[in-house]
Amino acid sequence: MLVKTFGSAVIGVNALTITVEVNIDPGINFNLVGLPDSAVKESQQRIEAALTNNGLKYPGKRILVNMAPADIRKEGSAYDLTIAVGILGASNQVSMAKLEQYIIMGELSLDGELKPIKGALVIAIEARKQGFKGFILPEANAREAAIVSDLEVIGARNISEVVGFLNGSFKIEPTLVNTREEFYQRLNEYDYDFADVKGQENIKRALEIAAAGGHNVILIGPPGSGKTMLARRLPSILPPLTLQEALETTKIHSVAGRLGRNASLISVRPFRAPHHTISDAGLVGGGTFPQPGEISLAQNGVLFLDELPEFKRSVLEVMRQPMEDRIVTISRAKHSVEYPASFMLVAAMNPCPCGYYNHPEIACTCSPGQVQKYLNKISGPLLDRIDIHVEVTPVPFRDLSTVREGEKSEI
Repeated sequence: MLVKTFGSAVIGVNALTITVEVNIDPGINFNLVGLPDSAVKESQQRIEAALTNNGLKYPGKRILVNMAPADIRKEGSAYDLTIAVGILGASNQVSMAKLEQYIIMGELSLDGELKPIKGALVIAIEARKQGFKGFILPEANAREAAIVSDLEVIGARNISEVVGFLNGSFKIEPTLVNTREEFYQRLNEYDYDFADVKGQENIKRALEIAAAGGHNVILIGPPGSGKTMLARRLPSILPPLTLQEALETTKIHSVAGRLGRNASLISVRPFRAPHHTISDAGLVGGGTFPQPGEISLAQNGVLFLDELPEFKRSVLEVMRQPMEDRIVTISRAKHSVEYPASFMLVAAMNPCPCGYYNHPEIACTCSPGQVQKYLNKISGPLLDRIDIHVEVTPVPFRDLSTVREGEKSEI
C-alpha cells in the first residue's frame, strides 16, 4: 500500500517541501532512497523502537521509502516523524484523511518523545505558502512556528499524541501566539545599560554617532579601559527592531538551531562576540552542509570582535566582501546558498603587544618595530571599512568611585 506524507528541507534561509512516499509490500526489507544522509538512514532503528515502545506495530514486511525530489540532499533527524507516520498510514494504523493537509516534522527518541528541530519558522512560512492547513511538530518548537499566522500549528509531545490527533481520538489545541503584542511588550529588554558605565563620555559620544549612522567602529586602548563593557551596551542604544527585521533575524537563528525551547520572535538586536580562534566557515558560514556563520547571526545587530589582531588574517579578510554587499554567498559544487549579513562591526584591540602604549600611568615595554608589526596584522582594506577609530583611555579611580549614575540607554 502506498501513502504520501510531507516534510520540508531547509536550504539557506528558505524551505522546500519534501514528499515522503512509503510503500509496503510482502517481504522483509527496509529501503530508504532519495539522497538521505547518515542521520536520515539511521531513522529506521529509532522509528522501530519508538513504535514498539508506544504500543504501535512496526510492520514486518518490505518497506520502501522514497524522499522526493530525489536530487535534493535530505539532512538531519527531523524526518523521523514524517517517515514514521507514513509507515503507520501504509499499515492502516493511522487515518489518511489528514495526511495531505499537514507538514509533519520531528525527531523521535526511542521512547517516542519528540525532540526539537531546526528551522521550524522557515518550514512554517513555506507550509503556508504551499497551501497546507497546518504543521505538526514537537511541542518545544510550536511557539516558534506559531509566529506564522493562518497556519494551524499542532505541537505534540510524543508520537502517541500525533497518532491520536490524526485518528481523531486525541485533541491537540493549535498553538496561538499574538506576535505583535509579544513583540512590542519585549521590545528593548536588554541585559546591559549604558548607566553602568562611569566616565568615558567621549567614547559614549562616538558610539552614539555610530549607532545613529550604522557606522563600524574600532576601539583601541589598554586592558581594563572598558572596551568590551562599552561594546556590549551598544545594542541598547540602537533603534528598536522593526517587525520585519525581527522576522529576518529570527529566521536565521531558527535555521541555525539557536532559538531554544519555546522561543518566539526575537525582539532585541543580536550581539555576537565570537572567540578569536574562530574559523573562516564559523565566521561567514559554510561547512560541508552550509550553516549560517556569526556575521549572519548578527543580522540587524552587532558583531563584536575582541582582540582583533589575534584573529587569523584569512578570517578577517573573508569579511571584506560581506561588509560591502550585506550578503554572503556560500557556493558548493552542487548548489549555493545565500545568507543575509547586514551587521554593525565593533572591534576592540590593544595598541601594542604589551597593551600599554600611550597609557597615562604604565610604561610600554614594546619597541617601535614590535608596535608597528602588531598593528600591521590588520589589513588596510579592512580598516578602510571601519568608519570610526576611537582611542579609549582608562577611567581614573576618582571617577569610578563616584556614586553618580551614568547616562541611561533609554531616551
